[in-house]
Amino acid sequence: MVADRLALVRERIESAAKTAAREALDVTLIAVSKSRTVDEIGAAYDSGQRDFGENRVDELARKAPLLPTDINWHFVGSLQSRKAPVAAQWTHLLHSMDRLSLARRWASTKPQVPCLLQVNIGAETQKHGVAPASLDETLDDLAAVGVRPVGLMAIPPAPDAPEAARPYFAELAALARRARETHTGLTELSMGMTDDFEVAVQEGATMVRVGRAIFGTRTD
Repeated sequence: MVADRLALVRERIESAAKTAAREALDVTLIAVSKSRTVDEIGAAYDSGQRDFGENRVDELARKAPLLPTDINWHFVGSLQSRKAPVAAQWTHLLHSMDRLSLARRWASTKPQVPCLLQVNIGAETQKHGVAPASLDETLDDLAAVGVRPVGLMAIPPAPDAPEAARPYFAELAALARRARETHTGLTELSMGMTDDFEVAVQEGATMVRVGRAIFGTRTD
C-alpha cells in the first residue's frame, strides 16, 4: 500500500511540474514519517524513497539508527534550542530555523547542518516563523551569528481547497527572489503538504513535505 501511494504522489508531482514547465527531478519529495513505524518507513525506502521528515528530536534519534544510513533526514518541526545538538547529529536539513536564539545554538553544532528560514507567511499567531517584512533583517542577523540558510520554508493557513494556498506559495517564491538579490544561496523553497503540494510545485517548490498521502491516515 505504501508503495502504491508513493508512486501516485510521484506521478502527481510529475504532472504538476509539467503543467508549470518544470522538471519533476527539481522537486525533492520528503516523506513525512512522524509517528510512523520503522516498518512503514522501510516500506517507503524499499520503493526508492530516500528523504524523510521528522518533527520530534527524540523520535528521530530513536528511529534513525534502526534504518539505512543513506536516508536523508529532514527535521520539519519546531526545534527547541537545547535539543539542537541532538537534532543536528541526525539531520540532513533543518526546515524550521525561526529565531536568533536557535541560530546561535545551531551555529555551534559541528559540523553545522544546512537550514531553511521559516517564514510565517499567513501571519498566524499559533505558527512559528519570521514575518515576511522582517525577512532581510533576519537573514542579516543569522549571518552575523554564523548561520546562512539555503532557502525558505513556510506552512500557509490550512486551505479549504488546494487553490486557496496558491497566493501564499506565490508570495513565498517572490520573497525568495527578492531576498536572493542581497543574500546568496537561497536556492530551496520548502512548501506544500498532502492537501496542496501540487499547487506548491506549480509555484516553484523545490521540496514538498508529504505524509498522509504516502502513509495513509493513522487510526490509532
